[in-house]
Amino acid sequence: MKQIIQHLQTGETILVEIPVPQVRKACVLIKTHRSLVSLGTEKMLVQFGKSNLLSKAQQQPEKVKQVLAKIKTDGFKPTFDAVRRKLNEPIPLGYCNVGEVIAIGTEVSEFKIGDRVVSNGNHAEVVCVPKNLVAIIPDEVSDEEATFTVVGAIALQSIRLVNPTFGETVVVIGLGLIGQLTAELLLANGCEVIAFDFEQSKVDLAISKGIKAFQVKEKDDSLQIAKTLTKQIGVDAVIITASTKSNEVIAQAAQMSRKRGRIVLVGVIGLDIQRADFYEKELSFQVSCSYGAGRYETNYEQNGQDYPIGFVRWTAKRNFEAVLNAIAKKKLQVNSLITQKVAFENFQEIYANMGKSNAIASILEYSEKSFSLQDTIQFQNNTFEKSNDILAIIGAGNFTKSTVLPNLKKLKAKIKYISSSNGLSASLVAQQFGITKATSNNEIIFNDPAVGAVIITTQHNTHAKLCIQALKAGKHVFVEKPLALTQEEIDEIIEVYQQSGKTLTVGFNRRFSPFIQDAKKQLGSNNLPMNVIATMNAGCIPSTHWTQDMSVGGGRIIGEACHLIDLISFITGSLVESVVMNAMEQSPSLNTDNATILLKYQNGSTGVINYFSNGHKSYSKERIEIYSQGRTIIVDNFRKSIYYGFKNSGFSQSQDKGHFQQFKLWLERLKNGGEAIIPFEEIINISKASIEAVSSLVVGKIMFI
Repeated sequence: MKQIIQHLQTGETILVEIPVPQVRKACVLIKTHRSLVSLGTEKMLVQFGKSNLLSKAQQQPEKVKQVLAKIKTDGFKPTFDAVRRKLNEPIPLGYCNVGEVIAIGTEVSEFKIGDRVVSNGNHAEVVCVPKNLVAIIPDEVSDEEATFTVVGAIALQSIRLVNPTFGETVVVIGLGLIGQLTAELLLANGCEVIAFDFEQSKVDLAISKGIKAFQVKEKDDSLQIAKTLTKQIGVDAVIITASTKSNEVIAQAAQMSRKRGRIVLVGVIGLDIQRADFYEKELSFQVSCSYGAGRYETNYEQNGQDYPIGFVRWTAKRNFEAVLNAIAKKKLQVNSLITQKVAFENFQEIYANMGKSNAIASILEYSEKSFSLQDTIQFQNNTFEKSNDILAIIGAGNFTKSTVLPNLKKLKAKIKYISSSNGLSASLVAQQFGITKATSNNEIIFNDPAVGAVIITTQHNTHAKLCIQALKAGKHVFVEKPLALTQEEIDEIIEVYQQSGKTLTVGFNRRFSPFIQDAKKQLGSNNLPMNVIATMNAGCIPSTHWTQDMSVGGGRIIGEACHLIDLISFITGSLVESVVMNAMEQSPSLNTDNATILLKYQNGSTGVINYFSNGHKSYSKERIEIYSQGRTIIVDNFRKSIYYGFKNSGFSQSQDKGHFQQFKLWLERLKNGGEAIIPFEEIINISKASIEAVSSLVVGKIMFI
């Protein structure tokens, strides 16, 4: 299947061949009939992509600050590489999709195969969309009309925030697609509507729908018109659907408003607000968020949990349905907004001249001919014979692109497959790194006898299941941390591993860092007890991030602090005997990311892990302190080590957390045989200790491993 994407670095918009996505549990798989190009939003993305690096930086000053902070802690090269990767990452375009349901997830009951639906799917021949962002199209609404549903919901949500009463006067600033829909919906709502735009053609279109629309030639025109039409009282509300860097729009919106008026922003404008404009009139100001309640919320979108209608009347999906109902009853007339219709394959007719186009809405038409729903795409003509070192990678996210594949490429690893559930990311990564095949179906990998080993880099809650599947399929396994989220998963992995005859490795890379390897060498092999303190200045991430969800990411202690448990275990040369964790706050939650973990080892060593998210960004992210026999070793952010009580004083180099050496040793073991690079007993001990650390917070006592 094909999909339209845009390269952020160049602004180039292209059509790519990708595997058909797999339908997820709370999602619907849709074969696209039509999709609408929202000229305003997509033009902004294209123009951003085509701008030079300096212009991109000027448009995102906060990102520049983050880059400068990262240079201080991680060094220039890692930071430069991270920025370059981000800019090289294409993005899918489109969010107004109409099509036919061809598959449903296991947790979907409100749709059936064959339903004609609208969704916020991309410009692609097949899309997988969360069920709460999909709505059934009434028979009275054509495919072309239905493509306006999602942008209509954006307009409708801004109106719901204004909450106008019958007869109120509302101004719409900006008569692009969303502005036109906003004005017409306000009219249907019984409002007096005044609208402004710089382009006469857009003004004429609004006038044809019965809206009092005016072309603005001078900056004070709109203010004078609004005052005149309201007999100098001022308007009740202003909805801003314009796009401009100027602060003039928000100033004029405030000046034309009556006392205690409401202003809602949908577009992108300068927001240097003059306090006096708002203070004297007690104006309210809100920014409208997309289609409605539930948007960008994991539980609503990915998990399919709807809000009870008695508590949240207008969710994103219900706004979709309201717009469809308005179109069906002819209260919202959208056909006049269609500027052009173009075959999907000829998409460049729209995108090539987007910067100069005055179009309101363009529709992409997809062929009704059946096409192959391939879940695997071949990009290289390589042949593979069965071997332990023939690799397949499951997961094509940031870690795979930034760390796994660059290191495997240096090592000239033989990679036959890369997999992702959506197909797109796997396809893009396969082309970038010269991987032979991209797939959205993991069974293809498990059933291929040529594949000897599988690398798993997916979300944490899938690790155990995929490990078990791979081991049962007779593959060696390398899985990113954590190995599992529960003791039950660990028990099942142990059982399957013992029957498999294959190796299992977890990505505990830090033990392979040259700083840690040299520290271990300097300490000697006498296995005497020592004290180790490991501090991770992890930084704050939103509580809504998937890693903070205990059922998905397992929290940051299980998901990331396990690195430090492994590191201390390697340095001390012993297994964890017991663990207990204390956390900040009076009643800390299970997913706390401000905690101290105390470890007791079988050889008498102790470990202290300080995992904090409330530190300053410019301070080192990781610091290791080792105390043994009157000697001390400090490892600072894997860039510098300082030795006290040793013949040499330490060393420094560019940051090296051990990823390259880890993969080098692992590939050598696959090729030549031998024991796993991390003993299975240690992996299980570390994984159990991570889980029991969190358990100790609940029961309030030391947990023995």
